[in-house]
Formats: sequence, C-alpha cells, structure tokens
Amino acid sequence: MQIIPAIDIIEGKAVRLTEGDYLQKIVYDHDPVAVAQKFADAGFERLHLVDLDGAKAGRVQNLRILESIADKTNLRIDFGGGVRTNDDVDRVLNAGAWQCTVGSIAASHPELFSQWIKTYGGQKFFVGADVRDETIRVSGWAEDSKLLWNAFFEKMIALGIVEFFCTDISKDGKMLGPAIDLYKRILLAFPKIDLFASGGVSNIEDIRALDAAGCKGAIVGKAIYENLVSLKELAQFNTPC
Repeated sequence: MQIIPAIDIIEGKAVRLTEGDYLQKIVYDHDPVAVAQKFADAGFERLHLVDLDGAKAGRVQNLRILESIADKTNLRIDFGGGVRTNDDVDRVLNAGAWQCTVGSIAASHPELFSQWIKTYGGQKFFVGADVRDETIRVSGWAEDSKLLWNAFFEKMIALGIVEFFCTDISKDGKMLGPAIDLYKRILLAFPKIDLFASGGVSNIEDIRALDAAGCKGAIVGKAIYENLVSLKELAQFNTPC
C-alpha cells in the first residue's frame, strides 16, 4: 500500500469538505506548507494537493502554495483543481508538481486529454474517477457527466493510463468507511490498473480492508486532521513508491 496524505486548499488554508460541498467546509490549518512539511517529516513520499478554489473557478488559483511545498519538501506532489488548458499543465508541472491530477477534462474532453498524454506522457497524470450513483461527476463534483464509471475506465485505459484514484462522493468526508464494494467491482473489471482509494477512511482497519480488496493505496485526509489515525500509524503501514 502507498498512503498519500491529502491537503485541500481554499483561500490559502488547509480545509476539508463533506461530499464535496463547499458549504460544509472545515478549516484545519492556516498554513498548508507547514502541514506538508509535517507529512514529509513523518516519512511520506507523496502528497495529494487539491486546489478547491481552482476546481470551483475552472482555473488554477493556488499555484504559489504548490511552489512553496515543492521548494520546501521532497514530496512527490500530484496537483489538481482548475487544470483546463495546455498552459495550466505547463504551469503546474513547472511549479514542481510530479503529476497533474485530472478528472473533469478526462471525462468531458477526452480528445484534449489524449493530446496532453502525447505531449507529456501518461505518467504525468493521476486520473480521478469521482463517482456518485455509478456515474462520473465533473466540475468540482457539481455536474453529472452521464458517463458510467466502467465506460470512463475503459476510455482511460485505452489512452494508456494505469494509475487511478476513485472517490465515492457519498463517502467523502464522512469517515464512515471507504467504498470497498465499488473498488472490488472496479478491480474485478480492470484487474491490471493501480487503483487508489479516496474518501471514507477513518482508521487503520480501513487501510487493511482496502489492501485486502486489492487497492494499490489510499488517499487519506480528514481522518488525519481529526486525529483518528496518526501519521506514525500510517507511515508504518506505508510502502515506498
């Protein structure tokens, strides 16, 4: 398992939402860079950094925080939220991201995403499947793409993508357990992909259950901030990239 701690940013602060609802926002720290440094000091190698302002606005908003984290840590950062154009991808990668996190563009504009893959290589993209009621949600989870998750995975695999993360939106931020059944169905249909779970983790037993289900890793956010799992516990469970 690879554990990827998460930092979601609104107005320069580390926050968490529930089910992607901006009205259900909790601010956990006013200094996301310091939070990232704690993760690096605890032995983590990766970071899932989400520009929620960018996701809502449709353009990258918090590039300076990415630059600061990349400058002050050795974390492999995947950065997403508002990445819509070639210029956005250039800016994000040049600011120090290891990967661009892509969801909405991959689902809604696969031709454009295919061009990005040809330009930058598939390894530069961490593709997110944000699922509610079996379909992929886009635009910060606000819109239904009408694309079923299995069709989405088929399209992305055809483009050469092998590393995905999947969020069951109904589980996000609730810490009531991850979407084990959904992940099992995805891995049964597409056994060769590397699938990272996102949403619902509340304890180490959830991590073990995801491991048993075949997940490559897990993105963990709110459970860390609510002190339901310690960085030491997670780091001991973690395996190197």
